[in-house]
Amino acid sequence: IQQGHVDLLFIGDSITQGWEEDGRRVWDNYYGRRRAVNLGFNSDRTETVLWRLQHGELDGITPKLAVVMIGTNNTSMREDPPENTAAGIQAILTTLRTRLPQTKILLLAVFPRGASADDPLRHVNQAVNDRLRAYADQRQVFFLDLGPRFLDAAGRISEDVMPDALHPSERGYRLWAEGMEDTIRKLLGE
Repeated sequence: IQQGHVDLLFIGDSITQGWEEDGRRVWDNYYGRRRAVNLGFNSDRTETVLWRLQHGELDGITPKLAVVMIGTNNTSMREDPPENTAAGIQAILTTLRTRLPQTKILLLAVFPRGASADDPLRHVNQAVNDRLRAYADQRQVFFLDLGPRFLDAAGRISEDVMPDALHPSERGYRLWAEGMEDTIRKLLGE
């Protein structure tokens, strides 16, 4: 598929896909003028993203910046250990760096999930994130952890931010966009 001119690419799962639904107004406000494309797909895991990137999804585009947030479906649906999920994310970064050598990559920490701070999947995602920091070289790959933006002082996720303690509401997408804006502006050279 010929995507045309793309400056900003979002890669992820249903959380990213949700920019087209609950996040639509926030997307239009922040990214509508930026030639942005959303490649978030429901239920995607690291290996399905990798397959898509290797089978045409990057053909004909040279974005200035790719925002990557993937992994929560690996840790939950398949219960992959954190090191396996992190290795899958590293393979995605390698593919992006090889196929799009001019593109900067903003690697986001896997968002917190589960209503409370002691949710077992929250701990697994945090263990993934602890590994992801090391992948940022501050030249092509940059790491940003927006997780604290979604939590209250006790580490809980409120229903008005993520109604199912996983997928953001419109307010959640606004918190996401606001949290990335300075970094995106810098990496896009605006």
